Amino acid sequence: MEVRNFIYTFLIDLVNILGEMAPYLLLGFFFAGLLYAFIPKQRIEKYFNGKSMRSSVLASIFGIPLPLCSCGVIPTGTAFYKNGASKGGTVSFMISTPQTGVDSILATFSLMGLPFAVIRPVAALITGISGGLVTAQITKRENEEQQFSTTTEKHKTLIEKIKDIFRYGFVEFIQDISKWLVIGLVLAAFISALVPNDFFEILNLSPLLQMLLILVVSIPLYICATGSIPLAAILILKGISPGAAFVLLMAGPATNAATITMIWKVLGRRSLFAYLGTIIISALSFGLLIDYVLPLEWFTQITQNHMGHFHEHHLNWLQLASGILLLLLIINGYIQKYFESKNNLKQQINNTMETKTIKVEGMTCNHCKANVENNLAKLPFVKSAQVNLADKTVTLEGDNIEIEKAKQTIDSLGYSCR
Repeated sequence: MEVRNFIYTFLIDLVNILGEMAPYLLLGFFFAGLLYAFIPKQRIEKYFNGKSMRSSVLASIFGIPLPLCSCGVIPTGTAFYKNGASKGGTVSFMISTPQTGVDSILATFSLMGLPFAVIRPVAALITGISGGLVTAQITKRENEEQQFSTTTEKHKTLIEKIKDIFRYGFVEFIQDISKWLVIGLVLAAFISALVPNDFFEILNLSPLLQMLLILVVSIPLYICATGSIPLAAILILKGISPGAAFVLLMAGPATNAATITMIWKVLGRRSLFAYLGTIIISALSFGLLIDYVLPLEWFTQITQNHMGHFHEHHLNWLQLASGILLLLLIINGYIQKYFESKNNLKQQINNTMETKTIKVEGMTCNHCKANVENNLAKLPFVKSAQVNLADKTVTLEGDNIEIEKAKQTIDSLGYSCR
């Protein structure tokens, strides 16, 4: 393929994939803002304790629609555990939540059709419940020594909640997933333009071997639930089995090196084994179910109808407008991050109180930022704590700052200090 033709095909595919997903993503971001504004985490964390079946079921049910990817579920799950949630409930939440979200379910429907959009939350629910029950069983003799803390929920007016809908849904949440969404889109367009349509058929790998290869790649790497969708759809068009593509949709968002490290550090080795074992077994089980039990045309025909004729496909005005708006929102998110970082630097320069800056590894999103700031603000010697995600630092202001206690607090959340 000539370089010029490849670039042209790549750009056309990128625009078309973005246009197909954008309307559903924007709708999903709005619903994400609604969930954030009207169902705050403080209201649901109380359900994550108690009997193992009850806590696992409720944690999975609450986690499935929440717009949290793997990076965002780490601090949220840690906060739930430190506020009294059981290990089973916490693991259940951390398995089911990153696999889906209201935005990714709608985006899955846009590119891959209704069967995939239905089976994703069903798989997340079953996997989350199973992981919670296994964790509760193998850790029941462990002494859970988490420090319980009470969180107070600030009452907000309707106007404030409406502002939260748009601030979180179209600024903060987009900031958290935009990098990985763009990577997923670019990789999908690159594979679409470069790889022949019968590539995986030529390799002649069995579906089970394809699933195992996908697992090896997916488990340590980070990819968000939404960013995995165009990759899975393109791989099906290139000949990979729908079951193997579904393994990517499950294991890619649910696992990554940062989550594995956090669970080992905060919940312990047994919880980590339950977490990884449940995801691996469930991903392979659902992949085999799709390839060998359910009608295969459910998962191939719709995807091909949605994406099979990109080079001749023309986007309608809604898709074009939504794609442009989504790009502008992504750019706005980076601009907001830049000015926030600049304002934090000015405040540090003008501040007359005692300040200490700590380098913190593992912070990736606004949920990490809020988790670290809120927990440090509870320390008696801290007047304020400000996280700079770009520099991976937290700046403390206060009197007689006890830096070691601050580091211990950060370490207890699953991050590491320098």
